[in-house]
Amino acid sequence: MLTRTADPSQILNEINNHFTELPIESLDSRSEMILNQNPSISLDDWTEECILHSLSLLNEDSPQWTFVAARLYLSKLYREVANNRGVPSQSSYFSFHKLIETLTQKGIYNPGLLENFSVEEINELGNEMKSERDSLFTYIGVKTLADRYLARDHSGLLFELPQERWMIISMTLMQKESKENRLQLIKESYWALSNLFMTVATPTLSNAGKSYGQLSSCFIDTVDDSLQGIFDSNTDIANLSKNGGGIGVYLGKIRSHGSTIKGFKSASSGVIPWMKQLNNTAVSVDQLGQRKGAICTYLDIWHKDILSFLDVKLNNGDERLRTHDLFTGVCLPDLFMEAVEERQDWYLFDPHEVREVMGFSLEDYFDETKGNGSFREKYHQCVYTPSLSKRKVPAIEIMKRIMKSQLETGTPFMFYRDEVNRKNANSHIGMVYSSNLCTEITQNQSVTTVVEQKVDDGEIIIRKSPGDFVVCNLSSINLARAVTEEVLERLISIQVRMLDNVIDINSIPVLQANLTNQKYRGIGLGTFGWHHLLALKKIKWESSEAIQFADRLYEKIAFLTIKASMELSKEKGSAPAFIGSDWETGEYFIKRGYHQSPTSPFPWARLMEDVRENGMRNTYLMAVAPNSTTSIIAGSTPSIDPVFKKFYSEEKKNYKIPVTAPDLNCETTWFYKTAYRLDQHWSIDQNSARQKHIDQSLSFNLYVDNTIKAIDLLNLHLHAWKSGLKTTYYLRSTSTSTFEECDSCSS
Repeated sequence: MLTRTADPSQILNEINNHFTELPIESLDSRSEMILNQNPSISLDDWTEECILHSLSLLNEDSPQWTFVAARLYLSKLYREVANNRGVPSQSSYFSFHKLIETLTQKGIYNPGLLENFSVEEINELGNEMKSERDSLFTYIGVKTLADRYLARDHSGLLFELPQERWMIISMTLMQKESKENRLQLIKESYWALSNLFMTVATPTLSNAGKSYGQLSSCFIDTVDDSLQGIFDSNTDIANLSKNGGGIGVYLGKIRSHGSTIKGFKSASSGVIPWMKQLNNTAVSVDQLGQRKGAICTYLDIWHKDILSFLDVKLNNGDERLRTHDLFTGVCLPDLFMEAVEERQDWYLFDPHEVREVMGFSLEDYFDETKGNGSFREKYHQCVYTPSLSKRKVPAIEIMKRIMKSQLETGTPFMFYRDEVNRKNANSHIGMVYSSNLCTEITQNQSVTTVVEQKVDDGEIIIRKSPGDFVVCNLSSINLARAVTEEVLERLISIQVRMLDNVIDINSIPVLQANLTNQKYRGIGLGTFGWHHLLALKKIKWESSEAIQFADRLYEKIAFLTIKASMELSKEKGSAPAFIGSDWETGEYFIKRGYHQSPTSPFPWARLMEDVRENGMRNTYLMAVAPNSTTSIIAGSTPSIDPVFKKFYSEEKKNYKIPVTAPDLNCETTWFYKTAYRLDQHWSIDQNSARQKHIDQSLSFNLYVDNTIKAIDLLNLHLHAWKSGLKTTYYLRSTSTSTFEECDSCSS
């Protein structure tokens, strides 16, 4: 491993010895030319020139040059950090305890690290770090990690190195474990992170061990239909956005435009003005200056404001009705999709008037079985009640508006509410109204309401009845590494524990979110690197083999994740929501046919009994997030997405970095068919196979050409709905080539 005092010849010798299969003489010649032209050039400037030369040689035929560039960059990184820390050491890694002391004194690290761990323990963990694992990084991976996540002081000086970040995360997540097991659990977490077998969510990656920020990825709020509720929600959303959370907001309970207020007709301005307010919050409350807030609003397809809602991101029309900085999602019952397919009419209602006239809230119901259930019963009651005002629109016309917006803006996202609630393991105590910012979280929601405000002894006291304010704690398996190295069982056991510990150590600035977190102990174990894994396994994307592989692999992940949470429940106790849930009754396993699957290699019936007897530590378990940033750090493909191109340039604010598909070579290249060349029906079938094993949902993008016919796009949506998908994320068309990614959920 390179030292901070290395000169160009030492650095080149190390690279020459490691990359024997590459024509390194090109780099040697470039270095010699640089030194001849400018004999007094600084080592850092020489390194930058050599990095640029290495990247210029990076292409589909020579993808290994990214690792040469990474080695060069690491040599510079080691020197920079050593200089900032004032360390005269010859090695790349220095005193770990001194680092923690220094950054604690500077107010960057949380003092709890020094309070909870002895000097001896910290030194032991420092000795556990493996600097050679830095060589696993690609250039873009290590540069992204250094630029955005390694700890810096308040002046922006870099103090932390990659292996130290992995160890700090591990120490933070395991700090409350019992003293006799803690160090071993930290070492196991470090093993998982440093080998890039998994990643944690970006808020955890960035904020673990620090004195600021929180660790959870996304949140979902349900806004009450009252002035107090709307403004309280906006405050909660602002506080979460400030601390690095992405927000999903369900607006379906808010009365529509023209509804009554205190009996006065046509007084309500509907949901759009409140969306404008949220749009301003997203822009003005940024995340420590790093990025603006990220908020997605959801509305039911039967809401009277749905047509104006579908237009809010369009680039034409009345700007007073536009919210370009929000994302949007629509909540779709089976009945609407049936009406679209059969070209029937659809009726729009005001939720406030439904409550007043009908005595129930239409959004509180769903179809318990396909083609039958309480939602369609209540919907038809509303249709056939003369005293209830309604608007009739052909269902296909609404669907056209959805597709038009998707082709222009990539949104709205699709949330198939009946399927979500049919498979909700905790339907005994709640309802799922919408998803989160990236469509992978589906957990119970309810409004928070003020029940009392009074003055007592000169103090203002406000009492609230807390609703279910969803929190998602994310982490993802790097499939390409974990599956090929056969470490899933060991990995998932420690990964579930790490996720569960986030719940207990995290500090969320919204109290009802803390309560919900403890009630359900919801986590979201996901995956990335699917296309990378298919290429390594030499499986074509558009094949029955890929669908069957997805089915088998995600069944295994599901079994191991459920088992890990059950074992953790034996040790630490069940989540309060377990009592009466589908986990306890066994319905979770029965609905998925696990209890009587003769071809399954896993003992599901035994696990069902173990869960019934020992409980579940976490009542929400699995969710596949976008992983756009952390998959780059780990050197793999994002989430369950196909590669966009085999060779491209990743554009950052001030520079471009050439990138190839991972492990690209003469064999894997045939299995890297790019996103817009793939038949999306195969992608839907893959996700249908994995969705049945995932208790929550998936961030699933559809890739289409901008010339796609309306009927073909409609057929994709109908196929997704009929295949049991719970959500779909972006519609990525060739006319909408750039999209903002959700950093909060990039786990």
